[in-house]
Amino acid sequence: MKLEGFIPYILICLLTLLSITAFGQLSTVTGKIHLASGESVSHATIRVKGTDISSMSDKEGRYSLNNVPYGNREIQVTAIEIQPKTVRLKVDKPIHNFLIAVSATGDIALEGVEVSRMTEKREMETSGFAVAVIETKEASLRNLTTNELLDRAVGVRVRQNGGVGAPIEYNLNGMSGSAVGIFLDGIEVSTYGSSFNLNNIPPAMIERIEVYKGVLPSHLSGDYVGGAINVVMKKDASANNITAALSYGSFNTAQGDLSALYRNQKNGFTTRMSGFYTYTDNSYKMRGKFSKYTQPGGRVMRYYEGKRFNDSYRAAGGRFEFGFTDVDWADQFFLGYNVSDTYNEIPHGTTMARPYVGRHAEYQANAFSLNYNKRNLFVEGLALNLDAVHSRRTTYLEDTVSMRYNWDGNPLLLAPNQDGELLPEGHLSGKGQQGDAVISDIQRQITNIRSNLAYTIISGHRVAVNYKYELTDRNDKDLLNPAKDRWVTRNQVSKGIVSMNYEAQTFDGKLRTNILGKYTESRNRQTKPVDEVNGIINHEKKTTREGNFGYGATVSYNAIPNLFVIGSAENSYVAPTESQIFGDPENNLMPNMQITSEQNINYNLGLRYGTIEFGKHKLSVYGNVFWRNGYDKITLRTVVDGIIEGREQDHEDIQVTQYVNLSKTQSRGFESEIIYIYDNKLNMLFNLSKFNSLFKQELDESGKPNDFYNRQIPNEPFFTMNGSVQYRMNNIIQKQAALNVYYNMGYVAPFNTVWPESEWFVTPTQFHHDIGASYRFPSGKMVVSLDLKNILDAEVYDNFGVIKPGRGAYVKLNYTINNFNKF
Repeated sequence: MKLEGFIPYILICLLTLLSITAFGQLSTVTGKIHLASGESVSHATIRVKGTDISSMSDKEGRYSLNNVPYGNREIQVTAIEIQPKTVRLKVDKPIHNFLIAVSATGDIALEGVEVSRMTEKREMETSGFAVAVIETKEASLRNLTTNELLDRAVGVRVRQNGGVGAPIEYNLNGMSGSAVGIFLDGIEVSTYGSSFNLNNIPPAMIERIEVYKGVLPSHLSGDYVGGAINVVMKKDASANNITAALSYGSFNTAQGDLSALYRNQKNGFTTRMSGFYTYTDNSYKMRGKFSKYTQPGGRVMRYYEGKRFNDSYRAAGGRFEFGFTDVDWADQFFLGYNVSDTYNEIPHGTTMARPYVGRHAEYQANAFSLNYNKRNLFVEGLALNLDAVHSRRTTYLEDTVSMRYNWDGNPLLLAPNQDGELLPEGHLSGKGQQGDAVISDIQRQITNIRSNLAYTIISGHRVAVNYKYELTDRNDKDLLNPAKDRWVTRNQVSKGIVSMNYEAQTFDGKLRTNILGKYTESRNRQTKPVDEVNGIINHEKKTTREGNFGYGATVSYNAIPNLFVIGSAENSYVAPTESQIFGDPENNLMPNMQITSEQNINYNLGLRYGTIEFGKHKLSVYGNVFWRNGYDKITLRTVVDGIIEGREQDHEDIQVTQYVNLSKTQSRGFESEIIYIYDNKLNMLFNLSKFNSLFKQELDESGKPNDFYNRQIPNEPFFTMNGSVQYRMNNIIQKQAALNVYYNMGYVAPFNTVWPESEWFVTPTQFHHDIGASYRFPSGKMVVSLDLKNILDAEVYDNFGVIKPGRGAYVKLNYTINNFNKF
């Protein structure tokens, strides 16, 4: 057995022995939170001070704190509508029944909200998984997109081919594509369609973003090995509210979002509604080494500066949920409907060497969802969570303009004729901007079901079984050729995943372990028409099946107060997705029916220290090292042929690409982050991620030494840094008003975009700076913010050297109504 495969076995055996043999003196504290009048207090956060143990009271005010170590403990109680309270309890028996009386207040207990928020974040980040939690409270008041927030997180790189609405891929320390899961409340975001994605969902609609690297928890178990991004939407039903935001800025970019929540306190009926609208021209400046202008006759001029065109983007969507919360038969039950619509102009191919005119795509999606979860189902300790979504998605692609254009917006010109005239190249019959003319319609039906059943055997020991089923039916139809209106290519991808995990808290709760295993079965089927004889269409059918077993483990040890040692290991597979197999023409992706599953063996080991408090100062430090061995890595194809001097344009004009397998890769690196807070006014953050992602196949298919052995995999940034500073000033202009000022910087080291060495294909150093400010009015209901992005107008690039927006200014207005008509 290879060393990479043997290490996880040893780790899992050790963790199992530790989990089974190490029991400490732990207690369960239950009780009720109530006012002096006897009225129960729901949605209060109860926390054991100095630990990560917390709970939330139900509609009757009841709570339960598990795994509380013996000794003298302080119990903290916070909620929006009560005064924070701390009480003492001597824990000296297995079960305590502890009633806590609190006092009501008419003010919003911001301190309590902060305690609750920080407890949940800390609980997750010290659970043993390599996870970071991104909070959206401040970002929701600013002109930031969800993707901009993610791009500032440690070890995360958002790969976007241009401005707002451009195709996006997420890179987590070198892992990307289908290896990384993108979730919305635990369901793959692709289910909802390209209109309802992380590019469009505003931070104001989001509670938090969880970024996992490596091993995933059971409720997110799926066909992934590189990690996952899980966006958790706001669900707090403790106060009815309406929130609205409008923003406008450079490149004619306008955004708006509206969300509302109502809960009937008597019967638990709850409704959540939200919507968004985004529009932009994306008319920013084209420039830099990858921007070219083709002169009459075909000669290329580099470093051309012009205005980006044919890149407007419009998206609108809504999310409507109706159900019940905190009732006898369910903690949450919701029926939901998501609708979205998008119009997207496509400005160029994979690279930006050749501009397009008239190529565009339209998307519509309708998704119906069911969410149910219940703690203590039938018996104490049994919990069920069920999520199901069925969606219908439509993609319309049109490309019928055959004349070629330049980046000045005018047609390409031929060399001067005998009369010295400069004439356009003219139209080409049957052609579009990206090859043959096309008008196509792609219909997708997606069913996604995830269920998780967990049972707490005894205090501190929990088992869970998770089942996930996903089916995508895709029909491709050519609308440009009426004679073939019955010729429909049918593609189907289905996956079934069964996973189990065992969680344990031992050594007085200091050691937390999680052992998991999963089995994935996937099937791909294509039925493609090839000819028609006497009105009967003959089809070519292709079917592939694959089954894989994966396993992993996580551990977290609270060595000393505030210091956690966190480790994880995983050996698992990921199957290619529908778009990687069958292509995505609107995103310039060609099909690859021969692509196979990717295997990854991942290790993570890290430390998290803090939050440490000394006077008015708070400090937290995080560091993690990782080692990943990949086999048949799924990645975008890049140029492998040699580059001839003077003919670099042969490799620059890449219209389409596809996903391929790289036989053997290895990534080793580290990430770190430090956060400093002074007097709860000054916040400073700095993080970095650096790794090598190397091609490790020594010999090529003919047995000869591979030219690219031990070379960095191209088109992947491998060294990034982010820093930010925020300062809050109270009672500015008006009493009880607050002014927040911000600064952010981002750095990306140079990286190659193709395999061969060439200065022309090195993405240069990127270093950009943003500043901003927000002003909160005394009522707290209104916030106005101004953001100046990329203030030094630095050149910022992404996939295959595509330029991103330069300097821009944006203003945003937020307005919130809280606690209206509360029953």
